[in-house]
Amino acid sequence: MTDLLPEGAAFWLLLFVADLLTNSKARRDYHVLETYEAGLVLRGTEVKSLRAGRGQIADAFARVENEEVWLHNVHIDEYSHGNIMNHVPKVPRKLLLNRSEIRKLAAKASVKGNTLIPLSFYWKNGRVKVLLAVCHGKLEFDKREDIKKREADRDIRRATARGHKGH
Repeated sequence: MTDLLPEGAAFWLLLFVADLLTNSKARRDYHVLETYEAGLVLRGTEVKSLRAGRGQIADAFARVENEEVWLHNVHIDEYSHGNIMNHVPKVPRKLLLNRSEIRKLAAKASVKGNTLIPLSFYWKNGRVKVLLAVCHGKLEFDKREDIKKREADRDIRRATARGHKGH
């Protein structure tokens, strides 16, 4: 993909759309039904701390409360060069979405077994964005099927790689 861009553009693409944090447990433990891009209300020291890669969203989830979407259990470390006005690491943070998107999320999250999980934080046009997903929990046998499929794909890739090396 980056070879199609003008010279130097790949750097800026990575800079402005690079993932800050990712939730690796989300795709393993949940079926992702639909994703939404949301803005995030942050203070200055939170942005600086995220820019340094200091945070985790492994146990994070979102909830619709009073027609607003709030992100819970997101841990953003205190900024190392902050002063007494530094932020609190683990507080609910407001997500910025359109009213119609909030209504859709509320309807989908109210279905039994569905939950709102952040998949990643990333930069977009100089702002921190959240990739929020409507997810449904996987059962144990679903996880086993995913592992079997992954191993089968890996075996096929190995076999085809061996076939190409011989020629």
